Amino acid sequence: MSKRRDPEALLPLTPGRVQVRIALADGDKHGYAIIKEVDRRSEGQITLSAGTLYTIIRRFEQEGLIVESAVRPDASLDDERRRYYLLTDFGREVARAEGRRMESALGMARAKNLIPKARLS
Repeated sequence: MSKRRDPEALLPLTPGRVQVRIALADGDKHGYAIIKEVDRRSEGQITLSAGTLYTIIRRFEQEGLIVESAVRPDASLDDERRRYYLLTDFGREVARAEGRRMESALGMARAKNLIPKARLS
């Protein structure tokens, strides 16, 4: 019987690692698509080089957080050299744990008036 891994044991995540997980949260992506999404979503504040991204990907694969996807787009829409990645269930658990950790830190910062309290619409 395998022991259940604790997602919190991998926290805290670096900003780049957080952004890669968020990019993969809604489905399989290849490396260049991950880089472009992180850049777009962060409005250029977080820029991943190919070297940084593939270091993160190798680490995530070793930790069992992502796997290479067997699903490929139609050959006419794809480049055969691309490798697509997706989050594992454990990768989602780690992402959720990091979200809770960040939310807690944000609440503490608000309580100390370091950032404005959230406004109700």
